Amino acid sequence: MLSKFLSLLEFFSSTPAGQARRAAFAHRLRFGVSMLGHNFVDFFRPTERGGKVRKAFFRQLGLQLFLLTITLIVLFPIMWIFSMALDPRNIDKPLDLTLIPPGASLAAFRKVLIEPFPLLCSNPSDLSTCMTFSRLLANSLIVALGTSVFSVVLGASAAYAFSRFNFIGRQAGMIGFIVLLMLPSTATLAPLYVLLSQIRVGGEALRQTLPGLMIAYASGTLPFAIWNLKGYFDTVPKELEEAAIIDGASVTQTFLRIILPLSVPALAVTVLFSFMSGWTEFVLAWTFLDNPSRFTLAMALRSMQGQFATPWSEFSAMSILMSIPIILLFFAMQRYIVSGLTVGGVKG
Repeated sequence: MLSKFLSLLEFFSSTPAGQARRAAFAHRLRFGVSMLGHNFVDFFRPTERGGKVRKAFFRQLGLQLFLLTITLIVLFPIMWIFSMALDPRNIDKPLDLTLIPPGASLAAFRKVLIEPFPLLCSNPSDLSTCMTFSRLLANSLIVALGTSVFSVVLGASAAYAFSRFNFIGRQAGMIGFIVLLMLPSTATLAPLYVLLSQIRVGGEALRQTLPGLMIAYASGTLPFAIWNLKGYFDTVPKELEEAAIIDGASVTQTFLRIILPLSVPALAVTVLFSFMSGWTEFVLAWTFLDNPSRFTLAMALRSMQGQFATPWSEFSAMSILMSIPIILLFFAMQRYIVSGLTVGGVKG
């Protein structure tokens, strides 16, 4: 910043360096205006060059209009959600869109953040037993982070085995992962319910606990984690591992000290998708969990949707608040995600 400020001062100074800078800037400005004038004149000339200029102009114009249309389509529901969150009327059926609703306020955000959720109570007659946003947030973070840890640890180990070792059923296993990726998460609900109900920890079924919910979520994210990490491990040169083994490193040390540090971009993608799965899923949670003290934000958001009426202002405010951690995680890992995409594109 200081160097740019000094350059700006030098530009306006009367020294020879400042005069040279002003002369160079004036030359570039005249050249740009000249080129713009030539293109403008060529646009209306009935020549071959004029036809090319017009064709390029209309192609660029059409592309920009198309991109603007796509942008508006994507931003429209987001603007509607923000508009409903600021609407103090909390209307049941929002049919019109006003970017700044009459009497706009943050009352919906305040209610969601401070007041307890009356439908998520251990004892409905006692509001002190009802869940609050902070407790729901803590449960969601535990489940989402736990799902990410399970997915990365188990997925990276399995992906390394599929990438580096030859064993019976290797190809069939990879095909099986593709088949599992095609199944919806609810397809495994019944077997997971039965299996986790048979395992008891501390006198209660594992399915009724947050660790049990993490295991259920991880079972759905593992196929993607293994497939994604295996593809990235394949791009890491085997010569690096061979050199480490020659230097006395074991297979485990090679995996931990060479493969994993080089695979941070793929690990970041796996963490992001696993976190999103554990953060937003509510069908398995509603089926497995019985104790309201273990409910998550996704379950609270689902509980707001009534059979006949829904407080859409509070629902929208809750949706916006729920999206913030995922957005923060994405921006925190964006550097690794982008580098992973570029490295994969170069090596692929």
